[in-house]
Amino acid sequence: MATNFTVKEKSMGELIYVVDGEEWKKACEKAFRKLASQLTVKGFRKGQAPKAIIDKQIPAYDRQIQAISDNANKWLAAAVEEAGVTPISQPELDIKSVDAGQAEIIYRFAVYPEVKLGEYKDMDYNLGDINVTDDELNEEIERIRKTFAENVVKEGPAESGDTVNIDYTGYKDGVPFEGGQATNFDLKLGSGQFIPGFEDQLIGSTAGEEKDLNLTFPEDYHAEDLKGAAVVFKVKVNEVKSEVLPEIDDEFAKDFNAPGVEDVEGMYKLVRERLEESKKGAAEQKADAELLDAVSANAEVDIPDVLVQEEQQNMFNQFAQQIQSYGMSVSQFLEMGGQTADQFIKGYEEDARKAVKLRLVLEKIAETEKLEASAEEIQEQYQKIADQYQMEIDKVKSSIDEVYIVQDIKNDKAYKFVKDHVKGSLIEK
Repeated sequence: MATNFTVKEKSMGELIYVVDGEEWKKACEKAFRKLASQLTVKGFRKGQAPKAIIDKQIPAYDRQIQAISDNANKWLAAAVEEAGVTPISQPELDIKSVDAGQAEIIYRFAVYPEVKLGEYKDMDYNLGDINVTDDELNEEIERIRKTFAENVVKEGPAESGDTVNIDYTGYKDGVPFEGGQATNFDLKLGSGQFIPGFEDQLIGSTAGEEKDLNLTFPEDYHAEDLKGAAVVFKVKVNEVKSEVLPEIDDEFAKDFNAPGVEDVEGMYKLVRERLEESKKGAAEQKADAELLDAVSANAEVDIPDVLVQEEQQNMFNQFAQQIQSYGMSVSQFLEMGGQTADQFIKGYEEDARKAVKLRLVLEKIAETEKLEASAEEIQEQYQKIADQYQMEIDKVKSSIDEVYIVQDIKNDKAYKFVKDHVKGSLIEK
């Protein structure tokens, strides 16, 4: 028995296993007896023909192939143990050569890839400018004012930004079309709710006015019978309202109903703090992603396709669960998009490959830096999952092997290690 293992492209391993000597001889003899027991020779009961006749009926090559078929799994187990490798994909078997003296068998399978780390310490980490400018602060105050705005009936013509209450009926070729009628409908001019031209032609209208709007539906409109159709909307304006924003004063500040905010100064201070926190969070999220992208790009990994395919399937499964939570089946969603499941899964390939490489790189960093998961941390992670899905912790433990929990903890520590060792210092690590 002899083995030789080499790693090819995309971490595909080729394990050559040679069976010879007494082991090969006995395997072929056993295979011959098995084939002989199944052989039917005219004039004899099944499996009872003389050996001399059976010898002629069962060629040596057939016995050798049967011997390989019967022992392939056993020899694979012996070969991978001797070579010290672990397949991560279903092995494929090929026969390199076979004769009376030996069989040379090739097992091909993916193996966990070798990861060659590049730089992962003293990396650049740039949050950028996270200061809140006065313009940004004023824009946010205006946005908040609009949430407290009131629509007040106005005299005079409607302007962009005003809300008109209307009755309308749409006609195509002089006949009302389905979905083209409404009464007492509030429409904010400039909102883009209606087809192009509808809202523009209502600017300047006054309460009580009736207008005919000659319009054309867009060519890409969702209703087939209205695509590119010329129509007339008969509209009656019942009322015009304008948006009145609250004054920026202490009363407005108190409407925030936030602890400690009693006046305009306190309101501005709180809004600035919230904006700063939001900008800082977004900046950190972006900087974290750029940091991990750089660490991953610095590493060399020949990723086997099987790991990418598994990640693609995981991503699809997560998406399917999300879709089902909205009350839609995956098949319905795919049908709407005109895609098959395989086509949709194919779209995850780039993201899956990126995710797999990053995971492998973090695993290697954890190994290099000797980052471990304590029993307490493992228990806390199981409890977190149990709380999230409202399950008993014992059921979670029976569903998720501890090895995956341990690896997640170690990868999280590796990520924190990288972030804790960037150039300079972070505002908050």
